[in-house]
Amino acid sequence: MIKALLFDCDGVLVDTERDGHRIAFNRAFVAQGLNVEWSIETYGELLTIAGGKERMHHYFEQAGWPPGIDDRDTFIKGLHKAKTNLFMQIIEDGQLPLRAGVARLVDEAIAAGLTLAVCSTSNERAVTLIVERLLGAERRARFAGIFAGDIVSRKKPDPEIYDLARTELGLAAGECLVVEDSRNGLLAARSAGMPCIVTISSYTGNEDFTEADAVYRELGDPPGTHVTLGQLMETIGHDRS
Repeated sequence: MIKALLFDCDGVLVDTERDGHRIAFNRAFVAQGLNVEWSIETYGELLTIAGGKERMHHYFEQAGWPPGIDDRDTFIKGLHKAKTNLFMQIIEDGQLPLRAGVARLVDEAIAAGLTLAVCSTSNERAVTLIVERLLGAERRARFAGIFAGDIVSRKKPDPEIYDLARTELGLAAGECLVVEDSRNGLLAARSAGMPCIVTISSYTGNEDFTEADAVYRELGDPPGTHVTLGQLMETIGHDRS
């Protein structure tokens, strides 16, 4: 029986990658005086690498490091901190809305008595801000955990963050239903032994989701077109009724 609903953040709660994180990275590059701009296409390619610091490190390894960088790790950490602050300002300014159906699905899960959590490779401050600001204080209070960023040593597709969440929540893997938007996230959930449904985001439409229990273009809101919690349970063979 499913007892918990675990959400990824970027691409699931908010379609942040193209118009949030990418913009924040580019603004951080400008502030640092770097002649670097990640196009929509370039950022889509970089998304195959989980984690913002890892993404930048890979990019500079391929494109060449800026001159005068003595400590690459310190440089990347500082650049990522600046990027995170810029991204949080985008959220604060209300420039990115929740994806359709997210708030409704959270409300249905609360009504059904499910445990709620977020499991993301993104910065913990940014993920927490998204949940607090966009879902609201009442819904935020119902989340048992926000597992994010550097809380684990290995990023998705490694299952470490889902294994940690399961342990901290005191649940079996089969009692947790994961909502992801990418193949890396799907593989992490499946490697942790958890059922997983996918809601496709702006960058993940061409990815392979063969292992998913179900794949949706979006969770939706309008009656007759949205995906309900009951439908998700039926899809994975765990009808709570």
